[in-house]
Amino acid sequence: MGKSVQAASTGSGRLTERRYWVDVQRPQCSPQDLIEYIKTHIEEFSPSLLADFEKVKGRDNRLSQDDEFHIKILGPWNGMVRVTEVDANTFEFITLEGHPEAGRIRFSATPHPDLPDTLHFEIHSVARSRDGLVAFMYDTVGIGKKVQEQVWRTFCQRVSEHCGGEQFGDIQVRTVTEEDVPDMKESGGTQ
Repeated sequence: MGKSVQAASTGSGRLTERRYWVDVQRPQCSPQDLIEYIKTHIEEFSPSLLADFEKVKGRDNRLSQDDEFHIKILGPWNGMVRVTEVDANTFEFITLEGHPEAGRIRFSATPHPDLPDTLHFEIHSVARSRDGLVAFMYDTVGIGKKVQEQVWRTFCQRVSEHCGGEQFGDIQVRTVTEEDVPDMKESGGTQ
C-alpha cells in the first residue's frame, strides 16, 4: 500500500499560499504544448541538485493522475507527491506522508489575461509545514524556504527558455499566509 495523503489540515504552523510565475511574449509554443512537454520531461525543468524528480509509480513516458514521484531535495527535505489532477493546461500534486510540507501544488499555463500573444506560466501552492521541526527550520531558520524558492524560480526560468519568445519582466513570487488572509482555504486551485 502506498503512502497516505498529507493534506494541509494535518500539518503544523501557518497555512501559506505561494505563487511563482513568468510571462513570455511571442512564445514558440502554446500553453497546452508547454504543459504537454512538462508532463513528459518534468526533470528538465527542476534543478536536479536542489530537487530531483524520480517517478516511482506510473508509466515512465508521461505524467498521469495517481502517478507518484519521489523528490530528492537538498538537505533533509526528501518527500513524495501524488498527481491528483491533469488536464490540457494544468497538473497538480498533493504531498504524501513524510514530505516536509503538507498541501498541494498546481502548475498551469494559460494565455495571459491582459497581454496579447503572451503565455502565463504559474506554480501555485497552498501548504503548511509537516510538523513543528520543519516549521522551525523553514520559517525561523529559513533554510527550506530558500531552497524551495530557488527550485521554483529555476523551474519558471527554464519554462521561459523552453518557450522561446521574450520573457516579460522578472520571475514573480508572492507569498500570503493565513495571518494576512484569515479566511484562506486549503484548496490548491488557481483563482
